[in-house]
Amino acid sequence: MDSISLSAVMNSDDPAVGLRAVGALHRLAEQVEAAHVALARRQGWSWEQIGDALGVSRQSVHAKYGK
Repeated sequence: MDSISLSAVMNSDDPAVGLRAVGALHRLAEQVEAAHVALARRQGWSWEQIGDALGVSRQSVHAKYGK
């Protein structure tokens, strides 16, 4: 997706182009989330605070990142 502009993806008639872009965005979102959850934990945030910020339960965020 790096070599294709966002405009090109949005205007493409090829579902493969759009779906690859969606996959790349999901992977990027997971990386950003993981980095910031780790940062929040290092700064002393509770699982409840992190869950609230993400719009999910503390249990779900702990299950995903509490290892």
